[in-house]
Amino acid sequence: MKIPGPISIKSDPGVNLLKRIRALMASEDGVQARLDNFVKVISAAMKVNVASIYLRAGNDLELCATKGLKQTAVHTTRLSMNEGLVGNVARRAKLLNLAEASEHPDFSFKEETGEQRFHSFLGVPLLRGGRNLGVLVVQGKRARIFSEAEVENLLTAATLLAEIAVEDERTGGAKARLEGIRLTPTGAERISGRGFADGLAQGRAVLHLPPVTAGHMIAGNTAEEQNRLSKAIRKMRRSVDAMVEGEMGGMSAPSKEIFESYRLFAYDKQWLDRLHEAVHSGLTAEAAVERVRNEHRARMLKARDPYLRARLHDLEDLANRMLRSLGGENLEPGQRQLPENAIVFARNLGPAEILDYDRDRLKGIVLEEGAATAHATIICRTLGIPLVGLADRVLDRVEADDEVLVDGEIGEISIRPTPQDINDFIVRVGIRTQLDLAFEKQKYLKAVTKDGKSISLLLNAGLLVDLPGLDVSGADGIGLFRTEFQFMVAQRMPHLNEQVDLYKRALAAAKHRPVTFRTLDLGGDKILPYADLVPEENPAIGWRAIRIGLSRPGMLRYQLRALLKAGAGQNLRIMFPMVATVSEFQEARGLLDKEVGRIKKLGGTLPEKLEVGVMLETPALAWQIDAICKYADFVSVGANDLLQFFFAADRDNPRVASLYDGLHPAALSLFSHIASRCNANKTHVTVCGEIAGKPLEAICLAALGFENLSMPVTGIGPVKSALLALDAGKLTDLLKPKITAASNAVTLRQTIKEFCAKEGVPV
Repeated sequence: MKIPGPISIKSDPGVNLLKRIRALMASEDGVQARLDNFVKVISAAMKVNVASIYLRAGNDLELCATKGLKQTAVHTTRLSMNEGLVGNVARRAKLLNLAEASEHPDFSFKEETGEQRFHSFLGVPLLRGGRNLGVLVVQGKRARIFSEAEVENLLTAATLLAEIAVEDERTGGAKARLEGIRLTPTGAERISGRGFADGLAQGRAVLHLPPVTAGHMIAGNTAEEQNRLSKAIRKMRRSVDAMVEGEMGGMSAPSKEIFESYRLFAYDKQWLDRLHEAVHSGLTAEAAVERVRNEHRARMLKARDPYLRARLHDLEDLANRMLRSLGGENLEPGQRQLPENAIVFARNLGPAEILDYDRDRLKGIVLEEGAATAHATIICRTLGIPLVGLADRVLDRVEADDEVLVDGEIGEISIRPTPQDINDFIVRVGIRTQLDLAFEKQKYLKAVTKDGKSISLLLNAGLLVDLPGLDVSGADGIGLFRTEFQFMVAQRMPHLNEQVDLYKRALAAAKHRPVTFRTLDLGGDKILPYADLVPEENPAIGWRAIRIGLSRPGMLRYQLRALLKAGAGQNLRIMFPMVATVSEFQEARGLLDKEVGRIKKLGGTLPEKLEVGVMLETPALAWQIDAICKYADFVSVGANDLLQFFFAADRDNPRVASLYDGLHPAALSLFSHIASRCNANKTHVTVCGEIAGKPLEAICLAALGFENLSMPVTGIGPVKSALLALDAGKLTDLLKPKITAASNAVTLRQTIKEFCAKEGVPV
């Protein structure tokens, strides 16, 4: 390739550097030739004696191209990540600018390079997606500190070089790669996470927010790019301001304190100055966002302080919003297109973002974060979309369009799987398909155990998209309708008529089967994007659910009014969540009675039958079970929260999640107590939550006296199959002696599995 001629002394070296790099990007030379030409361009444009590129080769850094050092050192000189100034830059992911390199304590002289003649040193990391791909170095004979303009030019060149090198690797194939150098993940990788939504999926990786490609990184007109960036910043700020002030929703966050931190970052002068500087150096606005994001990510991922690492997510979200704004996208949720068989990869997703995607094409989701109790997880379970979360650094290891296998059963992702991996996966998919066919044949059978115990299998729902699952699965009704979903995916408080319409549709879809509506369960991780909630240090056990409803009775009465209107002339079941004391239930029921009185006074139509129940999610209420049965028409056990509070263990915290076990003797003893007291009081009782949809746990609940289980649609088939093969009495006899106060077993899981194997119960 012909290198552009010498630059004019009067010209801007930064602009000329980018022009020359643009010429390089248009070249069809091989990888090595492009690297060789790149260092020549750097050396000429920056007027330095040496320009060198070191790339990652396993755990080392290999000199892959140089202008100024001995050519015999190329692909010969290697440094460990802890060796020399180059290793210092790579290890810290931070530039190093030295007037006299040999005086630095990390200086390491490699005789074969011939670099002893050079004094000044400037090295910058090659960052892409948080991965450090190598180091770009310039050196000079004269001892001096490189200027801010020179540093900025080299940072810009490094941003472009990282993209060029990766794209060369990705498009050139194995033959085009440098021997021993791997910048992009190319081999088969298996990543372990947590299976949050069951299922198996095979497809192609789609990045929720794809990176900017090298071809769209160099600005044609810097002034225009500055204008685009300024407009995007204003648009982003308006959206963040509105979010904080409660006018609209764009991002979910656990508290208003987090919203405020977003706003602080959105107005952070240093962050915004770095964006403008990057554009001024000749990058497009999108490339500037990527560059500044990469700088922050590479440094903050090394931070041990949890607070500093949490701030990384603030910057990630702001960068994502900036890219969406630059792309002309409305920052409110909108329809997003997908290719066939898409597996979406993201740091995190909110429920509205999942619903934005085409459900027919979305086959699976992989998150670096996520939680078992998150609403995104619940949505995925409802829609039957496999979801694996807590997949550490997966976004740094996957490329767009990679073939991917997602295993929501065991929480594993295979990226670029081997043919054997694919064959094994296809066999498992076939087995699941056969099981699904078997479940389909059982759809119209009642779930009756071998010894004649009938169990009602109900569906967990919350949106219109859930309702077809009633007929598809053969569910006996809706045991838990989460009314807060309608509020969380909207950009404003739903009007009365909108609420009435949703509740009417749920009742109509049930076709006279029971539907149990839970009033708003907000707080904790369930924050309305348009609400101005008070920050709390421990929101999971703070101001949430019925506590908010009783503090804001107008909001609760508004919803109760909608429910009563929707259920006019029909059977209506309403329950209140997160009740800790009998008095709380009585106060909430008093508000409902006022709404009933209002309808009577106005001459309206009341439900033909009104049942009012309580969600038992606190250990305190479990030990007031006889008292609550005097006032509540039914009890629904919210097993997820109940067990978290019972074990004082957040199941989404990997350090303590092992303590959360529904088959621990103490947990089974608690469930047994609740079932026996409800049955003694002739109070209808249901178990809702994740354990009700797991065959192993579900058969234990049936054996302990529960006759109603409510679960995601994906759980009904497997649970019914297990119950049909179960002799509940035998399992009761096995469990009872093992769940007394004298038991010191860690779990009964293996014991129950052995029972099932012996009895032929499919779990």
